[in-house]
Amino acid sequence: MPRALITGITGQDGFYLSRLLLSKGYEVFGLVRGQNNPKIAALERDLPGVRILTGDLLDLSSILRALEASAPDEVYNLGAISFVAYSWENVSLTSDVTGKGVLNVLEAIRLYARDDAERVRFYQASSSEMFGKVQRVPQTESTLLWPRSPYGVAKVYGHYMTINYRESYGMHASSGILFNHESPLRGPEFVTRKITLAAARIAAGKQDKLYLGNLDARRDWGFAGDYVEAMWRMLQQDVADDYVVSTNETHSVQEFVERAFGRVGIDDWQRYVEQDARFLRPAEVDLLIGDSSKAHERLGWKPAVTFNALVDMMVDADVARVRNAEA
Repeated sequence: MPRALITGITGQDGFYLSRLLLSKGYEVFGLVRGQNNPKIAALERDLPGVRILTGDLLDLSSILRALEASAPDEVYNLGAISFVAYSWENVSLTSDVTGKGVLNVLEAIRLYARDDAERVRFYQASSSEMFGKVQRVPQTESTLLWPRSPYGVAKVYGHYMTINYRESYGMHASSGILFNHESPLRGPEFVTRKITLAAARIAAGKQDKLYLGNLDARRDWGFAGDYVEAMWRMLQQDVADDYVVSTNETHSVQEFVERAFGRVGIDDWQRYVEQDARFLRPAEVDLLIGDSSKAHERLGWKPAVTFNALVDMMVDADVARVRNAEA
């Protein structure tokens, strides 16, 4: 039975990846920071096969203990402070967790594996936010990185540190440069869930307005459940590498709004949506669209859920939550 250790297991991607690995017969361990994480109960309820270990990405010794306890064949580093807007409010913590946390996991694996560098295969969750002020359209694995947020800068650090450990120590370390991927499990602070939840609440008469930032920003949005399959496939390759994971399509925030409100029968969405300068980024990322040809060819991976199906899935889930008085 293969064994996997996942950091950030209580997040959206952690849930979908855990479910995937359990379905493939893995023994799955999840690293969580402290026992008071409110999401642990939901994880244990929905995925009872996952074994929880405590640790902190900023504490190398705790990561080593987790490796000793789980004896993993694969480590998936999904842990990060992942809300981009927050990264401007707390640059130092974002840099430590999202950047230095990657180094700590890599170094812990190197020490744990000792003389067998490839014994533990490592996946790093890199991000399309690394492209920032895009220098090429669409973006590929070789596109120059120009991050425009503290979060993006921290992700670049972790990305290059993963490459460095692969090249310096022969570790089987791969990075997935994942473009925006969403699901009904996305936190309500993210713009996609903010939109779908607002559409559901406005349709139910429980909310009057939705305030957003840049409606013209364009993103390459896919389904998180599809993207974790790409993560797993990377670690099944004989040679570690980096891969863009995307839908190869771009849509504006306004398109997302139109689809979400249309799903609940509101065609005149303009009555309910207002732009608010509070939600504008200090440095905007205007356009993201990935070219995932390499993942298609080498991993045999392609996304299954379309943009429209993704928005509909998220809206329907939020309509059910509102109906059941859960949101």
